[in-house]
Order: sequence, then structure tokens, then C-alpha cells
Amino acid sequence: EATVDLAERRRIRSAIRELQRQELERDEEALASKRFRPERGGHRQDDKENWPRSRRLEEEQQMALATLSQQLEAITDVEELTKLLRAAGEYEERKLIRAAIRKLRAEEIEGEALSLCPRAAS
Repeated sequence: EATVDLAERRRIRSAIRELQRQELERDEEALASKRFRPERGGHRQDDKENWPRSRRLEEEQQMALATLSQQLEAITDVEELTKLLRAAGEYEERKLIRAAIRKLRAEEIEGEALSLCPRAAS
């Protein structure tokens, strides 16, 4: 901006773009060298400190889901299941509750169809 010569401005802008391009290439090379760097020992090292804890949490979650599944089997009211669905925070819990709702609705539809068509039941 200090110069009024347009040719000089073009050269300056061109030099700035070239420096930016070089910097970008250096960054990409550094990233590529980090990304493809061979891992120590030839195998991936697990976070041994957190592994038992995460394994235990996963097992606890599986047990909680199994308990929830048994509780859902005993519930026969869609509205009650809907309340549970709204209160649930975990994806897997919500998934189980939605499946229970679908099952109850299917049973209700089947029961209505059988009550409307008594010959089909015989």
C-alpha cells in the first residue's frame, strides 16, 4: 500500500502468494510425515491405564441394558414407555424402548384385527 507503482504491487502480491504456498506445502509435508510415521514396536499400543476401566464400563452398560430389556418386557402401556423414552439419555436405552413401543403397537394392531375378523381367529 506504500507504493503507487502497479507493477511493484503485483510483484509484492505474487511474492506473498508464493510464500503462503510454500508454507502450506511445509505444513502438508509435516502432517503427512506424522500421519504415516511407523508406530513404535510395530504394533499399536493400547492405553493400558484406561483399558480395564473402559472394559468394565462397557460390561456394566451391557448389564444395565439387559436389566432394562427385562423391565420393558413387563410394561404393557405405550404411554408409560413413551415417558421412559423421553427420560432416557443413552442411545442404546432409547433404542430398546423404541423397539418395545413398536412391539406393543404391533400387538395392539394384531389384536384389533383379530377382534374385527372373528373367522380369522378360528
